[in-house]
Amino acid sequence: MGKRKHESALARKEAKKTQCVAKLMNNPTSPRKTRLMADAIRGVDVDKALGILQYSRREAAPKLRKLLLSAIANWQVKNTGKRVEDSNLYVKEISVDGGRQLKRLRTAPQGRGYRIRKRSNHITLVLGSRKDENVTPETKSIDAEK
Repeated sequence: MGKRKHESALARKEAKKTQCVAKLMNNPTSPRKTRLMADAIRGVDVDKALGILQYSRREAAPKLRKLLLSAIANWQVKNTGKRVEDSNLYVKEISVDGGRQLKRLRTAPQGRGYRIRKRSNHITLVLGSRKDENVTPETKSIDAEK
């Protein structure tokens, strides 16, 4: 039984070599605003995603671009000697979760106070290689139609 466990652990380790993760914790933007940009780059090739983020005017775009560049750098560390252009990288997964909230009070009429919640978020970005998974944008759209 130990041998199968070892083999499955090796298989998981090999699968992790093809994908790379970058995280941004306590980003001081509301999760809802950040999810709009995250949805725009999910499943998109890295070069196209960098272009989308560079020319977007949304508040979350520069931080997501920096995170994507960090994920690319992490991939290069794992795969020394390989070129990013040849590996056909894409944004495999991106998730935006709510972070901690700073609670503040704003003065209100008649001696009351309104609560202000300053939201933050956690972003997790996973890169994958289409070359290793044999998934192209064309086959992905064909599978979606079925």
